[in-house]
Amino acid sequence: MMTSALKTTVLLGALTGLVMLIGGLLGGHGGIEAAFVIALAINFFSYWFSDKLVLKTYGAQPLDEGNAPELYAIVRELADDARIPMPRLYLIDSDTPNAFATGRNPNHAAIAVTRGIMRLCTREELKGVLSHELSHVLNRDILVSSIAATLAAVVMMLGSWIRWAVFLGGVSNRDDEGPGVIELLVMAILAPLAATLIQLAISRTREYAADASGARLSRHPLYLANALRKLEMANERMPMIEAGPATAHLFIVNPLRSGFLARLFSTHPPLQERIRRLEQMAV
Repeated sequence: MMTSALKTTVLLGALTGLVMLIGGLLGGHGGIEAAFVIALAINFFSYWFSDKLVLKTYGAQPLDEGNAPELYAIVRELADDARIPMPRLYLIDSDTPNAFATGRNPNHAAIAVTRGIMRLCTREELKGVLSHELSHVLNRDILVSSIAATLAAVVMMLGSWIRWAVFLGGVSNRDDEGPGVIELLVMAILAPLAATLIQLAISRTREYAADASGARLSRHPLYLANALRKLEMANERMPMIEAGPATAHLFIVNPLRSGFLARLFSTHPPLQERIRRLEQMAV
């Protein structure tokens, strides 16, 4: 079976290939170079500033040992076990139970929890959740997801350029050296869809990996399994109205309202499958 790291590498390679393909169709080598310049510029900004932006987006307030002693103690214990610096802790003033980790590496990591998850989960369940979030930091998943999101955004941008070029008459079928209008339109429609599906597959792969490594870090897979059961029911009843699609992938469970299409294009794997895998680890 393909490991999570190898699967992620293959999927990122597929995204890069899409950027090169659609960039080449748009403008030959110049199109490819332009696509990569845009990708690198966006990724540089995302890598350095995404943690500050997402924390500000959700109005997250800093927590310390004085105002959250139990949470601080759990994270300190886990960080010591993982041999990484103590991450910064934040509180999101939302009754919907959820949590996420952000930051470009273990030296610049932050974990945000909602007021709802502090009320709902036991100490053991919080430990399972926080182990999962610390695993995202250890696995460099914030960087991986930033790269994937950037490459997918570039594919969508280039696809949009092609559609506008065709609509405005900037592409002609009389050019024998390049693709025709029909081929370009098909690529402009299918490539962004493929990029989205690949990005979602990367996100789901990293969630499974964080579940597994988090269970090993806490030494109790059922801590996280039990927490996920509670979080699933609570988020079904009360989706997080503050959450948006651009940041939904960061949370431990999907904070958006569920539905057939929402589940189909979810950044998270099915919770029942996540729970099943964790229970298998506990056997």
